[in-house]
Amino acid sequence: MNLQPVILCGGAGTRLWPLSREQYPKQLLALAGDDTLLQATARRVDKSLAAAGRKVLAPIVVANEDYRFLTAEQLRQAGVLPAAIVLEPAGRNTAPALTLAALVALQAGDDPVLVVMPADHIITGVDAFRAAVTRGASHAESGKVVTFGIRPTHPETGYGYIQAGKALPGKDGGREISAFTEKPDSTAAGRYVASGEYFWNSGIFMMRASVWLKRLEAQRPEIVQACRAAFEARSPDRDFLRIGKDAFAGCPADSIDYAVMEKLPAGLGVVIPLEAGWSDVGAWDALWQLGEKDADSNVSQGDVVTVATRDTLAISQSRLVALVGIESAVVVETPDAVLVASKDNLQQVKEVVARLKREKRPEADAHRKVHRPWGYYDSIDAGNRFQVKRIVVNPGAALSLQMHHHRAEHWVVVRGTARVTRGDETFLVSENESTYIPIGTRHRLENPGMVPLEIIEVQSGAYLGEDDIIRFDDAYGRG
Repeated sequence: MNLQPVILCGGAGTRLWPLSREQYPKQLLALAGDDTLLQATARRVDKSLAAAGRKVLAPIVVANEDYRFLTAEQLRQAGVLPAAIVLEPAGRNTAPALTLAALVALQAGDDPVLVVMPADHIITGVDAFRAAVTRGASHAESGKVVTFGIRPTHPETGYGYIQAGKALPGKDGGREISAFTEKPDSTAAGRYVASGEYFWNSGIFMMRASVWLKRLEAQRPEIVQACRAAFEARSPDRDFLRIGKDAFAGCPADSIDYAVMEKLPAGLGVVIPLEAGWSDVGAWDALWQLGEKDADSNVSQGDVVTVATRDTLAISQSRLVALVGIESAVVVETPDAVLVASKDNLQQVKEVVARLKREKRPEADAHRKVHRPWGYYDSIDAGNRFQVKRIVVNPGAALSLQMHHHRAEHWVVVRGTARVTRGDETFLVSENESTYIPIGTRHRLENPGMVPLEIIEVQSGAYLGEDDIIRFDDAYGRG
């Protein structure tokens, strides 16, 4: 039977602000090594699992429409060609996302075992993870619903707990699931840990696609109905599969845990112990726990100097960060925001994000460096009636044919060669040359070369917001 990796990319990760933003969530970040969390997840289930006649299929990725191009580009850079990138028109939690993936998987006429993985977890012991998946595969093939349990180290209230029942025959360590409890209070969590009979729920599951649909149909038939209707209204769009927006809008939101796992009939659920350096990276202290520590138990990334500082996580993205006399803290520097927090209060970082959203601050949603399907731009400076951006366009890529009502633009090429459309004329602009785009003029910037095109753009005008764009033609289907 085939193994079908399913990667769920719906997490926001607001507790990891300012690195994680709404338009650049944590699965797109490289928090533990060179790969981003998404890339590491995509590599985790590979052909090494194709034993005993099993074939590992290309992954099905379920992603938010807002960062579809980033998702596709990161997978391309990782050398992973997905079977489908399914775009959710709106976030409805993990149960509908998995249902869409199951419907895609069944399209091929097979009934594969789904290996369901959140895109934003860290697993340091990849070989141990693959061994656990191999142990769980036979149970899933027989019609069981398999989850992977982490031995708890403390009474954490942010995780679901799995009560393990009797041991199953064989040497794979599998046990029946006696109970599944989502996020208990601290008293109950302490009791669970002390008993030794509970695991943390890793959020990683295995089951045949038909088994998932059957179990969800039994508990939440309205979710299955809405997802089927949305899937019937699907349409391909370049590298993506768009789901029917109107049909999906009525789909209830629910998690895999609440919708199915807590209601599994006796004997149907199996928990496989997982000892593979797992973390859901729910807050900054998780990254400190996983990181390589110096003699004073500090974990540093980037240009960081510490003096008389202990038990601290320090991350610098764009400048020198010097810490003196700090203990048990988290310091995270980005080009447009700095977080300084006690490790005892890290769960309150989400309150900072909520306040920024209420005040409509851009730092809640996007970084200063904003990725686009054609490349990226970095807002270098801004003031009254002007803004300066560094724009990088990938080889062969082009911005939309567009116009602005309120701003003019002056472009200076600092690397590569630009093909510029301005009104009715098209011409090349080479390094150390410039051109000017008056207000109200249709224009387009293209990179016809083999190296990235880099320009400095100076905007001037009464209004410089990103919503002052009228698009006439766009290769990426943006309105």
